[in-house]
Amino acid sequence: MKLRNALLAATVLAAAPVAAKAQAISGLYIGAGAGVNFLQDENVSSISFPNRSDIVFGTPTVGNNTGGVNVKFDAGFVGLASVGWGFGNGLRVELEGAWRSNKLSGLSGGGNNFFNSFNNNNQNIPGTGAGGNEQKYSAFVNVLYDFDAGWPVVPYVGVGLGYTYAQYQNGHAYGNGFVPNVIGPSNFQTLFRTNNGQSALGYQFIAGLAYPIASVPGLSLTTEFRFMGITGQTYQWQYYATGPQRGGVNTRANLTFNDDFNYSFLLGVRYAFNAAPPPAAAIVTPPPAREAARTYLVFFDWDRADLTDRARQVIAEAAQATTRVQVTRIRVNGYTDLSGTARYNMGLSIRRAQNVANELVRLGVPRSAITVQGFGKTHPLVPTADGVREPQNRRVEIILE
Repeated sequence: MKLRNALLAATVLAAAPVAAKAQAISGLYIGAGAGVNFLQDENVSSISFPNRSDIVFGTPTVGNNTGGVNVKFDAGFVGLASVGWGFGNGLRVELEGAWRSNKLSGLSGGGNNFFNSFNNNNQNIPGTGAGGNEQKYSAFVNVLYDFDAGWPVVPYVGVGLGYTYAQYQNGHAYGNGFVPNVIGPSNFQTLFRTNNGQSALGYQFIAGLAYPIASVPGLSLTTEFRFMGITGQTYQWQYYATGPQRGGVNTRANLTFNDDFNYSFLLGVRYAFNAAPPPAAAIVTPPPAREAARTYLVFFDWDRADLTDRARQVIAEAAQATTRVQVTRIRVNGYTDLSGTARYNMGLSIRRAQNVANELVRLGVPRSAITVQGFGKTHPLVPTADGVREPQNRRVEIILE
């Protein structure tokens, strides 16, 4: 224990570069985001009246073909929260809940008599309009992959599948017009209104960037784009019409919409609970006590046994020290962090120790004075839970005796 405390108190010469490298998420994480949602115009593919006897004017075909009418929406809000699990290799799986809201702003297109009363062939006419909101409540299972290339940001992509409950809140469209296919043209006023909702299968594609916050291990800011689509739906609207010739109509209408496409841009935050602290920064100027040090630490990248430039500098210092002090034996001990299996890590620790010993020999240290041993996951310098990638545990100790 005294040796371990002394090593922690000594100068830590890490093989990693000064800029902290983002690590793949391993274990539980949570996230949240908010932004703007653009809802693509929804095409009304058909409209039908189940109680056709209630239609007091028009031919039997009136209202069964909308002629390509589009329901238009303003830009709206999107918010989401997620909880997920990272597998330490870039792959993540998460459960997401989201809410989107867009205001219905109008209708356009189409040549059907009913819908001409709303848009009059794309021309705004007095007394016409639309309003209300379309709300969407979604639950998705997402699979994502982080491209951890050592950059300050981590790009990621993903796909998701789930269900969305879409509901109109006070959805309505009203207008003035006429129906020519009656016994004499009939001026009339129309109104469609609904608060109906329906569930449908949803899917989405995700692309984003994560910005790790170095001062808070595990915390990242995110910015992302999400495309979400839900399959076609049929909503029940209440249809009202009044005219001077045939009186009033109050009946149910079924409006069928094509696929619902959403384009979302979000800013968010994410926190991984098992993130390792950043490696200690290297001290440029070694303290005077460095000359008398008898133990040297050489650090390695995760799952690597090759020597970095900084590691070679530390080994060179140890080799020079053997010429200044009386040395009877040099112990070279290899270790790994606690990620990976015990069998694999034992072999990795031996390879690390052998590479350090070979470098000492290259620098003139007699091979007969060196003993090499690997300890794998045992004797961590910094105690952690199993599976945690702790940089200070990925080391080789050069002990001059």
